[in-house]
Amino acid sequence: MIKSKDALDRLTPFGWRGGVAIVLLISIVSFVAAGYFTVYWRNADMDFMVIYNALAMNDGGAQAFFDHPAYLTILSVKAWFAGLHRLGLLDAWTLSAIPPASDRTAFDAAMTSAVHAGRVAALLTASGILIAFAALARRLVSDWRIAMLAVTAFAFSGGVQMHLRILRSEMIAASFCILALMLLIIAARRAGPARPLVVGLAALLCMLGLTNKVHAILLIAAIPVLLLPFGCETSASVAFWRTSRAWAAVLAAAVLAIIAAVAAWPLLATGLAPANASAAGLKPLLLGRFGVYQVALLGVIAACMVLYARLWRVSAAETIAALLMTVAGASLGLLSLDLSYDLNDVVVVLNPLEKMITYVDAPEAAGSISGAIGLLLSGVLGVIRRYTFILQSSARPTVFLTWLIIPGIAVAIRRGERQTALQATLLMLAAIGIDTLGVRRGLKVEYFVFTDPLIIIAGMILLDRLIDLRLSRFAYPIGATLLVLHVAISQAEPVKMALKRQGPETICEWNGYYLPRLALPWCAPSGPSRT
Repeated sequence: MIKSKDALDRLTPFGWRGGVAIVLLISIVSFVAAGYFTVYWRNADMDFMVIYNALAMNDGGAQAFFDHPAYLTILSVKAWFAGLHRLGLLDAWTLSAIPPASDRTAFDAAMTSAVHAGRVAALLTASGILIAFAALARRLVSDWRIAMLAVTAFAFSGGVQMHLRILRSEMIAASFCILALMLLIIAARRAGPARPLVVGLAALLCMLGLTNKVHAILLIAAIPVLLLPFGCETSASVAFWRTSRAWAAVLAAAVLAIIAAVAAWPLLATGLAPANASAAGLKPLLLGRFGVYQVALLGVIAACMVLYARLWRVSAAETIAALLMTVAGASLGLLSLDLSYDLNDVVVVLNPLEKMITYVDAPEAAGSISGAIGLLLSGVLGVIRRYTFILQSSARPTVFLTWLIIPGIAVAIRRGERQTALQATLLMLAAIGIDTLGVRRGLKVEYFVFTDPLIIIAGMILLDRLIDLRLSRFAYPIGATLLVLHVAISQAEPVKMALKRQGPETICEWNGYYLPRLALPWCAPSGPSRT
């Protein structure tokens, strides 16, 4: 039997559906082997914080965690616990159902069942996002084999492999914005009568992402610029948007946008009110006023949409409809905060950069121009060191893709594929920029989920245009080596966490603040707690 010379055939032997199924299966096996059965207090940050809030809210209490603010994560775990309880599968679904710390055996059993249930919720969330990523990746490129490689790279990126076994806010926040970007790239390349609806859906996803983690604002700000070079000859408006009927659709979009914006206005006014923001410990970032950069960002989004329309022959009617659907989608996403209203959530979500600046390891330096420049330069240096992997290793296999993407951009330029090179370059610059800011928080494994997909999408786009490289005699060994390294390194952090010998005592440093009504058996009583 003669082996195929096509590297893509050899790297994707299970086909499309079989490949996706294998990726999910390996992830589940990894989850069970190094995740599900790990002692319940091992990943307490943020497992305990999310689970505590879900338990307290199921008991009729209020949300107590608002740091960034994990809104959808907490609500989803709360609903998951309630659903499992109704099915008779979980007794420890409320705070009052957790035995007192004095009964260590009963406490451990109850918390173990709650944490196990929470980890299953994390696995289901990551699996759903992976399937959505696969569906969009399949439409993003012309060859399903490239999409399959991208799905594998995404599934076994360091961030996703960590998030499918722990409860954190980044997975939903980052993935919703990445899915929005992929939707918009597809829509930017292929015009259709429903394209403004896709834009509205993307805006909804971005806002939902922001409600879960304020760091999503960085991706949201990058998306309008990233989309500009993705137009092509099929981007021009279809016939419908150049007829008189198009203005009826614009009118309908205007009505929807007005209704949604009016409904969301009280949330906007409340979140941007100086008294409320100041009471939450936030300081205005620009010009001594809250809301300045938020308005500027809206202007950038609108300007990029108009510029895209001019570059790629999108009609005025479709452009206006898309702008209106952006307003409608973002407003509907913001209205999700009314599902379980709390003033703190609203303030944090609507002042994301003010909240992020409180996380910086040197906030006093970030407050001056010279200090901010110094932090930025040190952040860039930190990213470069990490991307080399040699100067600073990490559980981030996606950095190996950059070793191919950067030369790939140079090859694309030499071949005259300048638009493709520009697309990949902007995606890489966005990843580097967001990672630069993440360095100030140590650029932990959990943060990789914000930028690894940008790197993967850049690789997809390049390979789709440089498809003949698959026939190179070096293509298969390089691709096979990368796949093996990718899967192996992605398991490093989960295995390290599972084998960790450190005890739970470090939780005592913050449990009194984040778990005010839950006493832990290994911590001395401090402040108000439930006994």
